[in-house]
Amino acid sequence: MPTRSINMFTIIRTFIMSTLILATFVSSVSYSASTLSGTKTINLIAKDGQRIAIGTIDFLPSSANIKYQLHIDHTRFKDYFLSMKEMKCLEGPELWCHIRYPYPQPRTITSDDLRWLEHDLLFMYKKSNEFGANFWNGVYYSMMIKEGVILGKAQAIDLNLLAAPPEDLDTPFYSEDLRDEIERVQRWLPDIEIR
Repeated sequence: MPTRSINMFTIIRTFIMSTLILATFVSSVSYSASTLSGTKTINLIAKDGQRIAIGTIDFLPSSANIKYQLHIDHTRFKDYFLSMKEMKCLEGPELWCHIRYPYPQPRTITSDDLRWLEHDLLFMYKKSNEFGANFWNGVYYSMMIKEGVILGKAQAIDLNLLAAPPEDLDTPFYSEDLRDEIERVQRWLPDIEIR
């Protein structure tokens, strides 16, 4: 009798552990699925916590990946003519100018690879009293999914590198070795959130 109850206890314990593991897996998959479907709002987050909605994104899941359509709300931005280019910039303690990725790209992502989306949300910052555009002051938001929200932290990039097309247009250009830490306390909008 004691052997039988030990075996029954082992079976029940194994069943409960398997159920918990499966529930955790299904929960994380559904988080990613719901995060990357439908229409979401793109917010830049100031260092004081203020959220600035700059547009929306429509996620369109398919069998292989997730396509997206980005809709930047240009009414939130002011027009500036910097270094012979018209730019759309947010005004605050710094100018925060959206820079379109200038080369063709598929506008697709997966739950563990958000690099093409990161390339669609490039920015440049500058002090409003500085002359011209400072393309070496580029901002790249490195993103991840956490608890059903896409979160990104600003990293420093040199946008001058986009002056010539990359050799491989099928791979996102700004690899980790082309990005550096940014002085987060110095920057107006160090974070991005998509929810």
